[in-house]
Amino acid sequence: MTHEIAVIPGDGIGQEVTPAAVDVLEAIAVDFEFVEGEAGDAVKAETGEALPRETREIAADADATLFGAAGETAADVILPLRQVVDSFANVRPAVSYPGLDAVQPDTDLVFIRENTEGVYKGIESEISDGVTTCTRVITEDASEKIADFGFDYARNNDYDDVTIAHKANVMRETDGLFLDTAEAVAEERSVPRTDERASGDTASEGIAYDTALMDALAMHLVMHPEDYGVVICPNLAGDMLSDLAAGLVGGLGLLPSANVGEDNALFEPVHGSAPDIAGEGVANPAAMILSAAMLLDHLGYEDEGDRVRTAVEATLEDGPKTPDLGGSASTEAVTEAVVDRL
Repeated sequence: MTHEIAVIPGDGIGQEVTPAAVDVLEAIAVDFEFVEGEAGDAVKAETGEALPRETREIAADADATLFGAAGETAADVILPLRQVVDSFANVRPAVSYPGLDAVQPDTDLVFIRENTEGVYKGIESEISDGVTTCTRVITEDASEKIADFGFDYARNNDYDDVTIAHKANVMRETDGLFLDTAEAVAEERSVPRTDERASGDTASEGIAYDTALMDALAMHLVMHPEDYGVVICPNLAGDMLSDLAAGLVGGLGLLPSANVGEDNALFEPVHGSAPDIAGEGVANPAAMILSAAMLLDHLGYEDEGDRVRTAVEATLEDGPKTPDLGGSASTEAVTEAVVDRL
């Protein structure tokens, strides 16, 4: 069976790391057809549209999409692309790898971020000169859906601990609804965390869960990330906390992500377009290649996805390494090393 993959490099280092991911996918014994689309700053400068209709159609018709990065037009590109694939969940793993100088080498986290609402709904207005507003939207349906997805993810990926992040002590209506809804799901799917549960003594009882104020959680993640597994978050909180976790494991160049819908999905590195190094050929392709591994998982090729992750991990440990990880290798050299290990 041939799978059609939309490839949208975008801006900056997206033009360098996206071809690296394609090279890796081509080295796997899976029948892919790649269809490239344009998006981002350069396209807008040329055509007036950051995300042309043709690119939207390519992503909508594909079995999955690889997206690199967008620059100043990011909000005009990635948010609509996530809507095109009907994505409701953003999955962001943050894992420490051997051989890297990680701040917290025991980190193994996955952020399950609600992907359709919150302040990213884009409802902003200027109500008078010098006064602007942003409307935050939280619904019971979306909150229940992301909580269900988060607990399913934990169970399917052998995580025994789930944390629900919120700020319901301040945003009482919106995060209050998110928290109440997610907890109702949690109470059906798991057991509340206790000291015994946290130590694994009651593992047979089900997945443990707790809730945490997102600001306090940020502190605890920095100090003791090993205490956490899957973290279910509202949209903005998931964005912020996952970037924080990137700092624990070695930087944004290591974090992949998946935007998952019912029938389609889009895969992208968490990092942006990095204009300061764009065009120099030294961008770390790991996050993009790991995003391609998540694409393989999504299409049912879990063994192939594991092979890619193993090859990336070996390259991160033994080299070559790009400058962000203390090495001097090029994007191309790292990609070749991963392909050779495959």
